[in-house]
Amino acid sequence: MNLKKYLVRALHRLQKGPGYTYKELLVWYCDNTNTHGPKRIIKEGPKKKLIWFFLTLLFASLVFWQWGILINTYLSYNVTSSLSIGFKTMKFPAVTVCNANPFKYSEVKPLLKELDRLIEAALERILQPGNSSDSVYPPLDLELWNQMPLVLIDEHDKDNPIILDIFETNQTAMGSQTPSPFLGSGPQNARGRLCSQGSDNCTYRNFSSAAQAVTEWYILQATSILSKVPLHDRIRMGYQAEDMILACLYGAEPCNYKNFTQIYHPDHGNCYIFNWGMDEEALNSSNPGAEFGLKLILDISQQDYIPYLSSAAGARLMLHQQKSFPFLKDQGIYAMAGTETSIGVLVDELERMGYPYSDCTVNGSDVPVRNLYSQYNTSYSIQACLRSCFQNHMVESCGCGHYMFPLPEGVNYCNNEDYPGWAYCYSSLRSSIKQRQICIDSCKETCNDTQYKMTISMADWPSEASEDWIFHILSYERDMSTNVTLDRTGIIKLNIYFQEYNYRTISESAATTIVWLLSSLGGQFGFWMGGSVLCLIEFGEIIIDSLWITIINLISWCKGLKQRRARARYPDAPPTVSELVEAHTNLGFQHEAGAAGAQALPPEPGTPPPNYDSLRVQPLDTPGPDSDTDTE
Repeated sequence: MNLKKYLVRALHRLQKGPGYTYKELLVWYCDNTNTHGPKRIIKEGPKKKLIWFFLTLLFASLVFWQWGILINTYLSYNVTSSLSIGFKTMKFPAVTVCNANPFKYSEVKPLLKELDRLIEAALERILQPGNSSDSVYPPLDLELWNQMPLVLIDEHDKDNPIILDIFETNQTAMGSQTPSPFLGSGPQNARGRLCSQGSDNCTYRNFSSAAQAVTEWYILQATSILSKVPLHDRIRMGYQAEDMILACLYGAEPCNYKNFTQIYHPDHGNCYIFNWGMDEEALNSSNPGAEFGLKLILDISQQDYIPYLSSAAGARLMLHQQKSFPFLKDQGIYAMAGTETSIGVLVDELERMGYPYSDCTVNGSDVPVRNLYSQYNTSYSIQACLRSCFQNHMVESCGCGHYMFPLPEGVNYCNNEDYPGWAYCYSSLRSSIKQRQICIDSCKETCNDTQYKMTISMADWPSEASEDWIFHILSYERDMSTNVTLDRTGIIKLNIYFQEYNYRTISESAATTIVWLLSSLGGQFGFWMGGSVLCLIEFGEIIIDSLWITIINLISWCKGLKQRRARARYPDAPPTVSELVEAHTNLGFQHEAGAAGAQALPPEPGTPPPNYDSLRVQPLDTPGPDSDTDTE
């Protein structure tokens, strides 16, 4: 059985009714489909047939248009947020407390001595015009100043502002003016100048207040100095837990500084974390209310503050999850000295959907940024990622790392001696929008997060009536001395507790699901054309039948091409059956006559006898039951 006959029979077995042409197949489909419209096209008159054809085409187009909108909506992966409120026993948050001042001035003063003399002389020239630094003994070391000088800008004349370097004796002005030894009263702005090493590339940072400019300049210079100090010395120069934490009570259980975990924070020095959950199981809160929370009394020793490094006095604290690093500069709050600060806590749990609904991460393993805070064994956070990204760019661009962030392995902190141009590089990188955008695009939010909403209230503490005995007792417990060594400027009381056990869960869910998509597609198909899934199957069936007919036509075309090539090769037409019979008869008579003559003339020696078998007539192929015209 040849291939074409097999395909024809297979086509007839697949479906009954359509013939061998596309027209017959299409008519059969319109007559048998369950979709409304096609039947009317073939059964109505010419005019109605045209109307129904137009309506069917119109509604089919509407269906496909609606399907495109629905599929595009599904592939946009939108989410909806839902808020639910629950009630359960919750883990008490980790509490990080730091001093607003990172180091004791008595410990760090030898390192900052020259810097303090330089800034004092600069302030004197700002406040007392006409004074010269040449009268200072011993003479000032202006090397630090020349690396990052401060200048003042006199804007009395907007068109010709005058720039004054504080420690330059011969001043020049922008334009043709010559200023006085110091600018008098009037609108003045401070500006810091940073230049790259070995070039004239400089950048300026403007400040509206000289106080702000001096503080920022001092922090930048102190960063360079402290970056060369080993970590264990920086920890020693900070506030120790036994000196800072005077009293501790969690619920009804007493605690002390040994219940806190010490970490070094570049912004705030030694910080202490309660209930961090690194070495022990996190504590649960037994009940809501102030009496079941954490109570602390802290001594910030304000009299030992560095005068130019920190202008704020108090304690810096933050509530966060267990095993997460505290970023106090972003999320911390201040507690003021001489007050009792009560912090009521409410819990919000955020649950985001992952890919493809959002670009969040579970643990940061799929983030392309190397997390430098992993050395603390803390969990991933977007703040850690952004700072790690900036530090990595700092190392690539400047060749050293900034003091405020962890260091990659094998890299040193930037300082003025080893990296003279680091401040210019840091300032340029910090103000780069491109660098910022790269880090924002690289870092991801966490899929699950817990946020602590705080309600803060304050009152003076201790009261005037009770401060004498309270300070006596606390001084005795700390120093074992009857002398009062504490005062209102250095004491802080904290109360941290859950306001209630109700917690809010903000969770995301898919706005469109596959069930929604299928029901919407089916609804549109049924509304506009009265179809269903079975109608789609019928349409799929007619496509398969069309493919079968296409294959049959291709085989027929190939066979016809083969025959045409054979005719071109043998142009004479083949003999008919009657011609073959007549030729066979004539040949037989010729053989009989030849045989009669052969009896009179003997054959020549060596002549072979004639072969009569080659004259047999071959039977012709006749159409049989399996011919192309057979139909079932």
